Amino acid sequence: MSTQKTGFFWHEKCFWHGAGNYAFLLPVGDLVEPTSTGFLPEAPETKRRMKNLIEVTGLQDDLECLNPYALAPMEALRLVHPKAYLDAFKSLSDKAGGNLGLRTPFGPGGFEIASLSTGLVIEALFSVLSGKHKNAYALSRPPGHHCLPDYPNGFCLLNNIAVAVNAARKAGKAERVAIVDGDVHHGNGTEHIYYEDPDVLTISLHQERNYPLDTGDAKHTGGDNAPFSNMNIPLMPGGGTAAYKAAFEQLVLPKLAAFKADIVIVACGFDASGVDPLSRMLLGAADFAMLTDMLMEQTGGKLVMAHEGGYSEAHVPFCGHAVLQTMSGSAITAEDPLGARIKGQQPEARFNQLQETLISEMASLHGLK
Repeated sequence: MSTQKTGFFWHEKCFWHGAGNYAFLLPVGDLVEPTSTGFLPEAPETKRRMKNLIEVTGLQDDLECLNPYALAPMEALRLVHPKAYLDAFKSLSDKAGGNLGLRTPFGPGGFEIASLSTGLVIEALFSVLSGKHKNAYALSRPPGHHCLPDYPNGFCLLNNIAVAVNAARKAGKAERVAIVDGDVHHGNGTEHIYYEDPDVLTISLHQERNYPLDTGDAKHTGGDNAPFSNMNIPLMPGGGTAAYKAAFEQLVLPKLAAFKADIVIVACGFDASGVDPLSRMLLGAADFAMLTDMLMEQTGGKLVMAHEGGYSEAHVPFCGHAVLQTMSGSAITAEDPLGARIKGQQPEARFNQLQETLISEMASLHGLK
């Protein structure tokens, strides 16, 4: 049965993922003093406060909120991750937890929580592909877009979107898939997984040289078997509304139109926020809503969002609320309390002209001009 409501998939247990003994991005020890929280920036409160805000405003009543305890099946995980990695992850998780990669600590039961995060993305994607929902949002945690098949990094333990996409393709639900990664950090894991796959288009808009430091260049356009199936859009630090709008108009939307995907799934990060501690970009809640609206117009509203980054506990809830309001068409608003401040910090015309020149060069690289 189809519903016009946006599907919103979440589970409290995802907020229980433990992010280790860190002070900001630094392991505690030697001269690094513990902080009051002891966590990495990837903490539960950004996600929990987003869920709380849509409840308090009443927006959740205009969504279909679902919280299935749906762990991704092992056979689905193995469509992306090798058995040796999954076994090592599960073994540590069954004990005291540990860390298998770069800034990816987890506690006891961490494997199940990560599998639940992946499972929520699978549920959201299949709900849209089956026609149950026109679009859907998975409030997944831990995030996934940095995770390589056998190496977790950047807070990501399983590549949630890749597992969901491969499960959908194996089930015959979709053949051609486009992944648009709007997280401020390069989607290196997703790029790596699909670099030689001509039936999956990967697009990443990110702050140049943020994380990882050695990936995300515009010149990386896909492997020999999949030329121009990968589009990197590295943006200069300090970019805001004009930079992202130009990138969408000149790069993202024309690339999607040419690719003709069966489904578009968005790696939805809110760390391009003007107050995010891990970026130097200048987006407000209205900008995230604008970009969502542009994608929905392109896809006829058929869209899946999977939550990735965003580390400002104060601002992420308002950015997420704006996106969900746009996806659902609800009239319920939550004014961005930082919107005026971020709008006043937008770069001047000369900066935007330089960024547009670089965007134009990227468009030429992909044959879009």
